[in-house]
Amino acid sequence: MAQFRLQPGPVPLHHQVYLDLRAALDRGEWRPGARLPTERELAVQYGCSLITVRRALTELAREGRIERTRGRGTFVLRPRIERDLAGTWSFAEEMQQRGLDPATRLVAARPEAAGEIVAAALAMETGSPTIYLERLRLAGGEPLLLEEVHLPAERFPGLLAVDLEGNSLYDLLTFQYETPIVRAREALEPVLLPAREATLLGVRGRSLALLVEGIAFTADGTPVEFARTYVRGDRTRYYVERVVVRATWDRFAEPGRPGPGVRVGEEPPAVVPGRRGGARSS
Repeated sequence: MAQFRLQPGPVPLHHQVYLDLRAALDRGEWRPGARLPTERELAVQYGCSLITVRRALTELAREGRIERTRGRGTFVLRPRIERDLAGTWSFAEEMQQRGLDPATRLVAARPEAAGEIVAAALAMETGSPTIYLERLRLAGGEPLLLEEVHLPAERFPGLLAVDLEGNSLYDLLTFQYETPIVRAREALEPVLLPAREATLLGVRGRSLALLVEGIAFTADGTPVEFARTYVRGDRTRYYVERVVVRATWDRFAEPGRPGPGVRVGEEPPAVVPGRRGGARSS
């Protein structure tokens, strides 16, 4: 690892250490599973206090880049797989794009009477027949997601006889049953994994996970799927990219209108060569 010299100034020392260690992890100077130097060794290397090093390591642990184990040391974790929450790719397509071999393992597939929550989600009477599917989604041989899906049985007769591991569920609904899914409404909630779900996902019980609960609709607004998906928190991170729009900004898009901070009737400020302005949105 290259020598890094801490600089006095507005950036706190622990944040400088954090940035340098994170850059080293990004460069692959320590592979997943490798043990980092001790806190004392890092303090000597950076010429700072143990408290400064500990604060930097705490930030990396909070991001899931390292794991600190009492009595054993600090170890590098595998980087999380980032997924676009608003993306249109299927799980298999997205994993293939990342060079990971996707796979599906069928845990359960059975007819089931709709309980109150499922019936409300699918706009049917309580006790109506549904199809329950539980599938483990893997990438590179490692389980990442556990899906629990409820579908109206009358709409998808014979689905339980189909290969549900080798086929995309949405492709089956679209091509075999002429029921394409066009939109979904989903809610996200951090949870602690129950023991059974944790075992299936290959992690310790009470591990952190993200629960994605959603209803999928056809083009005419009919709900045809209610799903609960447990996402491993240690291996996956979701992000959302959004367009920032304010109704009060409309006038700035019109020709001849003054820009932000310029009063009507005033000339905009002159631009000084070599200087740039910036804005922070909230």
